[in-house]
Amino acid sequence: MIYKSWWRRIQLFWGGVLIVALIQSCAGLGPPHANVPSAPEASDCHMVRHALGETCVPNQPQRVITLSVPTLGDAIALGVKPIATIVYFDEPPPYLAEHLDSIQILGKEEQPSLEKILALKPDLIIGIKYSTEAIYSQLSQIAPTVADDWEGYPSWREHFDFVANVLGKTDLAQQVWSRYYQRIESLKTALEKSQQNPEISFVHTCCGTIDLDLKNSFNGSILADAGLRRPSAQAVPVDGGLVKLSEEQLMDIDGDVLFVAADGAEAAQTITELKQNPLWQKLRAVQNDRVYPVNYPTWRGGNPLGADGVIDDLFTYLVEDTPPA
Repeated sequence: MIYKSWWRRIQLFWGGVLIVALIQSCAGLGPPHANVPSAPEASDCHMVRHALGETCVPNQPQRVITLSVPTLGDAIALGVKPIATIVYFDEPPPYLAEHLDSIQILGKEEQPSLEKILALKPDLIIGIKYSTEAIYSQLSQIAPTVADDWEGYPSWREHFDFVANVLGKTDLAQQVWSRYYQRIESLKTALEKSQQNPEISFVHTCCGTIDLDLKNSFNGSILADAGLRRPSAQAVPVDGGLVKLSEEQLMDIDGDVLFVAADGAEAAQTITELKQNPLWQKLRAVQNDRVYPVNYPTWRGGNPLGADGVIDDLFTYLVEDTPPA
């Protein structure tokens, strides 16, 4: 782990040297700043205080780059389509698939290509602190860059409001929130009419672990807004909103309804193996045939578009009682 950490630092150092060299090279060709966007005039930008400083960002940015999937979803929900982004998934979730055709992918997770970012000539870069801090100085030389102090998926609402402020879309953000709460109220009304008050469990697997999202997670907060009950082990908040589950704790996922999400083929195999556990057959949802597979990046989306997808699933499986295909 120490070797990897030092190797990552060496990569970032030489990446920074390369970016500085590229910027200086570009600035020396043709008219000044022909290839690197110049800083916006004070009258054309507004000051944003963020996790890594204070930056004057364009009032009407035209070439936005996002460096997290929640930020990407937030921007699209606010009517701004980024020109490029990083992703965390191999297959795009349904709520993003239609938007990604014309958005360039810069890399996966915390390793965006600085060379690609420079070539795209952005006028605004939006990221989150933990994945942006190491390359912030290089990014700031390319375009105005801001980073939110993202504290995990429990902070998805605050991050959306941060992105709205950066993009100057606070009025539109209120409309997005109004629509979200209208849909929540519609779901609550539909559940009351169907006289349902099920206990909802959610388990997911990725990257070799089986995990539970708790009350203050992204999907947990949506379930809470809808007034849906959770198993006692999932009805508590924790830092990050997530805990790992061992096979011995399998009864912690017991509920009337069980939603299951797997990220990739290896994770799907983990779920298959989990079902071989004798305790699996003792779960109420299994006995009542109410185990529903859902899309992993949607239920962990961390933005209003992903929230829409979660609410769609809740309508489908709780109100319409539609079995999985």
